[in-house]
Amino acid sequence: MTAFAWLIFTAAAILEVGGDAVIRKGLEGSNLVVILGGGLMLSCYGLVINLVRWDFSKLLGVYIAIFALSSVLWGQFFFKESIPTSTWFGLAVIIAGGLIIQSGHQ
Repeated sequence: MTAFAWLIFTAAAILEVGGDAVIRKGLEGSNLVVILGGGLMLSCYGLVINLVRWDFSKLLGVYIAIFALSSVLWGQFFFKESIPTSTWFGLAVIIAGGLIIQSGHQ
């Protein structure tokens, strides 16, 4: 995977997970402006992820591994959640799946 793809996947994950986190915070505080800001972040995610010109199935299959890691880390550090061992194990399985998808030929 190229450095460009890593950069795009990381930016997309930050936008997607962050957008959802912002919406969640907006819903907790009943703040429509915050909710709309989260929606804008999610829209930007859709634009950014498609900058990588791979087959759609491979693109999102590999991205899911990065998204899953980002989701768990946001939960742990942003929402102060205690992440159970089963979640870390499941995350390892998802990342292994992303690596398998990445290793396939186009």
